[in-house]
Amino acid sequence: MKISHQLLQKVAASCRTKTASTMMLRPLGTLTGRTILSTINQHQLVAHPHRQFHNTIATPNNNQEGTQHHIIPSADVKNILTNDPSTVKRNFRTRLAQAKESAEIGGGSTRIDKQHAKGSLTARERISLLFDGGSFREVDALVTHRCSEFEMDKSVIPGDGVVVGHGLINGRRVYCFAQDFTVYGGSLGEAHAKKIGKIMDMAMRVGAPLIGLNDSGGARIQEGTDSLAGYADIFQRNVDCSGVIPQLSVIMGPCAGGAVYSPAMTDFIFMVENTSYMFVTGPDVVKTVTNETVTKEELGGASVHAGGKSGVAHGSYPNDVDTLRAVRTLIDYLPSNNDASTLPIRPVTDDPNRSVPALDQLVPDDPNSPYDVKDVIREIVDHGSMFELQPEHAKNIVTAFARMEGRTVGVVGNNPMTLAGCLDIGASEKAARFVRFCDAFNIPIITIVDVPGFLPGTDQEHGGIIRNGAKLLFAYAEATVPKITVISRKAYGGAYDVMASKHLNGDANYAWPGAEIAVMGAKGAVEIIFRGKDVEKNTAEYIDRFANPMVAAQRGFIDDVIEPHDTRRVICDDLRLFRSKKVPTIERKHSNIPL
Repeated sequence: MKISHQLLQKVAASCRTKTASTMMLRPLGTLTGRTILSTINQHQLVAHPHRQFHNTIATPNNNQEGTQHHIIPSADVKNILTNDPSTVKRNFRTRLAQAKESAEIGGGSTRIDKQHAKGSLTARERISLLFDGGSFREVDALVTHRCSEFEMDKSVIPGDGVVVGHGLINGRRVYCFAQDFTVYGGSLGEAHAKKIGKIMDMAMRVGAPLIGLNDSGGARIQEGTDSLAGYADIFQRNVDCSGVIPQLSVIMGPCAGGAVYSPAMTDFIFMVENTSYMFVTGPDVVKTVTNETVTKEELGGASVHAGGKSGVAHGSYPNDVDTLRAVRTLIDYLPSNNDASTLPIRPVTDDPNRSVPALDQLVPDDPNSPYDVKDVIREIVDHGSMFELQPEHAKNIVTAFARMEGRTVGVVGNNPMTLAGCLDIGASEKAARFVRFCDAFNIPIITIVDVPGFLPGTDQEHGGIIRNGAKLLFAYAEATVPKITVISRKAYGGAYDVMASKHLNGDANYAWPGAEIAVMGAKGAVEIIFRGKDVEKNTAEYIDRFANPMVAAQRGFIDDVIEPHDTRRVICDDLRLFRSKKVPTIERKHSNIPL
């Protein structure tokens, strides 16, 4: 039996509270059943002018577009009806269950259907895919905003548009926040920001990675500066977490305005193709200011940021499922924090002493013939498996995580398939960022060198190749993790120095027998030295003298000349040796990398 609306209206009237005509009353569970009826029968209801309905919670009406607000009587009102402790507690549990149900439903079935219609999952569906089954524990599910401006007090949904908590990914603890676009468009307000800040603080205290699933319309305009303050609080925490715990951002919907700067300061960014975008100013603003017509995808879609133009994102995938699967894979390579003891270790199932005869044939003898350095990397690392970052951006250099003897390593390699493997602005920035991440989290760095120098041209010079190239030089010089370098074919000019040379405190530097280490290639050198005289004879002499690693070995600039097929065995042996490496630090506040 359920109590009628009329009876509840009489209860409200007797309490001299807001009239029932100004609110929508919802009979729910035991709160409106026999418990209240018996209480009313047992206790003659008297008026209490000082008591009011309060602590209302908005619960979504799944049959309507918006949010239907049902007023749930507070504990104060229930005390009027009964003083029986067991009844009061039972009624509270009912209200608690209703609030949690409201948090689970979010914006309601209509908005959830819209989310699905555009090919996206909801925040909770994404979390269920990201974490090991049943391992996610939610925090602050009942938090609500306290804004009353623009009638916001009439729309209060538990959770406030973001789901936060922690769980296990392949058995390892990870913290996460997931913005819910079905609730206020995922917009960020004061309570929303505080939830994110709290989970970031928890991740820092525990020393566990943090993943942000971004799907937000931006700042909650109704909350004004409270919203802006919330963003700034998150930015500060991004900086505090940097180099302490890995931070991953997954853009799974809109991310615009100031909101883009939080992902920009995290370690890795992934995007979902066709449904996610990032930009500081949207197409409408661009149209107004520059009179340029551009779509969201053209301005800041995955094809822009992960497709080789901006280099903002580290990868993109066709849908939510593939993107979250990639995030799970990446987490497997990363330590929990900057303590070296948290680096993941897998059982050794690939012989570290394995000979790799394919390497004897992979690299052409002709220094001008292209090949894919990724084929070389796959032959060296465990089971040929690697996780490449920014594969579509600056293809002339490869950055990837892999394993050697079951332990994570970072791999950097010049790729002659694009621009002959030259270093340019994009490649320098891409590799520098990767090297600094590896150094911050105690991941050894393996560098495969085949570089003809820095890319010449006015575009590069005017674009700042000097400053940007110095970033990579600085990153390698600053890194104190084990650094192992193999020159596979050529290392010319200043690029030889930059690519983890012995002069930048390289721990182990090797060259294959066909490697060339020189200021420049033979043809250019002969033209300058001999001014075009006896070109063939002088070229032959120059090649005999410098087109091999002998001089570098005599100077101690490389530690040994090794056969290609022995590369895996030598690197694995060195990695074991350098696990106990210690480098004294120079006292200073911080270095000043040329940003």
